[in-house]
Amino acid sequence: MSQVLLPDTMTAIGFDNPGGPDVLRAQDCPVPRPGTGEVLVKVAFAGVNRPDIVQREGRYPPPPGASPIPGLEIAGEVVAVGEGVDEPITGQHVCALVSGGGYAQYCVARAAHCLPVPDTLSLAEAAALPETLFTVWHNVFERAYARDGETILVHGGTSGIGTMATMLGKLFGLCVIVTCGSDEKCARAIEIGADHAINYKTNDFVEEVARITQDRGVEIVLDMVAGDYVTRNLRCLAPDGRHVTIAVQGGTKAEINMAVVMARRYTLTGSTLRPRSDTFKALLAQEIVANAWPFVAEGRLRPVMDEVFPLADAATAHARMEAGDHIGKIVLRA
Repeated sequence: MSQVLLPDTMTAIGFDNPGGPDVLRAQDCPVPRPGTGEVLVKVAFAGVNRPDIVQREGRYPPPPGASPIPGLEIAGEVVAVGEGVDEPITGQHVCALVSGGGYAQYCVARAAHCLPVPDTLSLAEAAALPETLFTVWHNVFERAYARDGETILVHGGTSGIGTMATMLGKLFGLCVIVTCGSDEKCARAIEIGADHAINYKTNDFVEEVARITQDRGVEIVLDMVAGDYVTRNLRCLAPDGRHVTIAVQGGTKAEINMAVVMARRYTLTGSTLRPRSDTFKALLAQEIVANAWPFVAEGRLRPVMDEVFPLADAATAHARMEAGDHIGKIVLRA
């Protein structure tokens, strides 16, 4: 293992028992050491994501071998590398998708899951990219095989995932319809790039999708709600449409008419990213570097940023996300 002189301990955010945001606290932890194929990143910023909240609530334990410290995406400087890391990347700025450990001053990442940070991209912005970019690329462009000219319905249009799906969708020629919880958020979604924004609290999004598409329907639904939304989502789909579920904020169960699924040749799929294999994530990173990262390097793809909180204020960051008032990404400054 090649490394610079490292401290023995670091500050990280953890919790003793599941609960609300107030259970999060700063604690001293040993600085991790990178293993084979891994790098150690001195964290500058870490992204805050919905799975972090679910983990804090005790409903999303880390996969075997992952750090119990929350945090699924980071950006910072590589300060040490483990065996098998051939590229001389020590000292370089990277952002990375990690399986845990991001809410800390140092975090281990797989070298194959790191993306280089261009000089034109701030580290705060870089930390806000991996989780949403990996999730949207896989689910919209791989699982739902989105194609130029198709229309996608995205729920949670001003969330981190929703804003990324909008921006990436527009870069690849999709017509994007989003749902939001207020007229103000709808207006912001249009500014971000959505073609249409529906206030789901004052309008029936099924009727609005029918009106917008002239009863044709959409080719893809990116669903973060599940529950009773699934039946309504299927009513929005055109024949041969693809329904992709990436979260179950509205409940895990849905009742659907399978005869309709068969008659209209729907594809129902979904995925979770965190438990996937290291090999899968490495291949996904390669796809992103080849297809989406050039837009980042050119300055055409940037995350929509909400607020930056000090690492010690992780509880406040979680409370903001749970309140639902944020637009785009929340990050922590280590």
